[in-house]
Amino acid sequence: MAQRYNILIGGEAGQGPNVLTQIIGEALIKNGNYVFYSRDYESLIRGGHNFNTLTFSEEPVSSNDSKIDILVCLDEKTEEIHKKDLKPNGIILKNSKENMYYAGSIFKLLCLDFKLLEERLKKLDKFNENIKNAKQGYDEEKKNLCRLPNRNENNSFMNGNQGISEGAIKSDLGIYYAYPMTPATPILNELASKDGVKVVELENEIAVINAAIGSSIMGVNVMVGTSGGGFDLMTEALSMTGIAEVPVVVYLSQRPGPGTGVATHTSQGDLNLALNFGHGEFSRIVSTPGDPKEAQELTNQAFYLSQKFKIPAIVLGDKHLAESFYTISEKPSFIKINNETPFRRYNSYETDQYGSATENADIIKANVERRLNKIQDIKKEVSKLSRYSAYGKENSGNVIISWGSTKGAIVDAIKDMNAEFIHLKYIEPFPEDIKEKLMGKNIILVESSSTGQLAGIITKKTGIFIEDKNKILKYTGRPFFCDELKEEISKRFKK
Repeated sequence: MAQRYNILIGGEAGQGPNVLTQIIGEALIKNGNYVFYSRDYESLIRGGHNFNTLTFSEEPVSSNDSKIDILVCLDEKTEEIHKKDLKPNGIILKNSKENMYYAGSIFKLLCLDFKLLEERLKKLDKFNENIKNAKQGYDEEKKNLCRLPNRNENNSFMNGNQGISEGAIKSDLGIYYAYPMTPATPILNELASKDGVKVVELENEIAVINAAIGSSIMGVNVMVGTSGGGFDLMTEALSMTGIAEVPVVVYLSQRPGPGTGVATHTSQGDLNLALNFGHGEFSRIVSTPGDPKEAQELTNQAFYLSQKFKIPAIVLGDKHLAESFYTISEKPSFIKINNETPFRRYNSYETDQYGSATENADIIKANVERRLNKIQDIKKEVSKLSRYSAYGKENSGNVIISWGSTKGAIVDAIKDMNAEFIHLKYIEPFPEDIKEKLMGKNIILVESSSTGQLAGIITKKTGIFIEDKNKILKYTGRPFFCDELKEEISKRFKK
């Protein structure tokens, strides 16, 4: 397993840790390395404590570690908070007011060609000032942490929100409706910058979902985006999409709840909400991407399935996936979307063949059965797609199962372990054939929630129970670290 290095860049909101992290990440990728970085910030425009953690290696990485190789202190608080996590030979960079000075220092520490930094600074304002500060930092740094390979790789850098946006664009998205709610808000800006997509911000989530239904009825491919509290407000109207058979795609980007929770942090506590939203009985799709490539593909598939079966489709993400940047080395695949929404009368009441409200018992019974019977056709269609992925050692007696953004930390943690990892991409319809992979195995659940909601779903769908002692749960609002997760998994291995 190749060496992993971690750089933490911290400071107050407004001091620019994001720009500095992005510059370093892009240069490392250009140099042929793999990079992952996550963001941790408070719900403040100025002040507070924000930090980014960037992990890189010669091999693919999709998570951070708890220990730091380079600590960049844009303020004094960063050193106070994070010095305890510095490795024994770790390096602290501090006492400069210029971000690009630190960029120069880091390029020297990593033996990166200064020309890579110069290329990136040309894209920013104040080039002359920035290049001067960067050159000073580069020249004054005397240490070398590591010498990196210089390979010509054609990889890209993307976060989950960009993946969702790209998947929607590839699905011929016509209108995106939203009311701003972290962590889905950046998609408003992402899609607004794209040609051919109309972005509409309305006064609340109730207006958003009803406007989306209206546009869908008129034959437009629509998507809405929100977080848990906003999704709550949408559920009544989503029940209408169930009875009226209106295709709508919803991006539900989770953060901790209930209530406002912790607005700028991460959670996987809304799985049951996504599966059980709305009143009455109707079919729905719930997909759970674990990285930006899957975010592109599953968003595209959500449009395809929603249009084909005229049902609501939920793409369930979270803050960690939404705002973390991943190295993308494989191109996603997309399905062509055919919008064949019929122009007819739509109604939130049970209707007859003409779209008129009815209370005829026989018609009601037939309508309900027709809508529910769709699930068999949906299962058949989804079975043609990749519903889950398997990693690690296939014949191991230890099977780790999870969904969503925990994927990265698990894949990284098990690289040299005797374990198989099953990452679910679809929770509804549930891939019931995984029962064969779980039978007789030591099953370990990893989830960013306090109750392990997936365990209950697995029991319901397969009859298999996951012991409480085998549930690795994190509910601090922070994502899993690779090294800490590896230790927790090892504790639960079958002896």
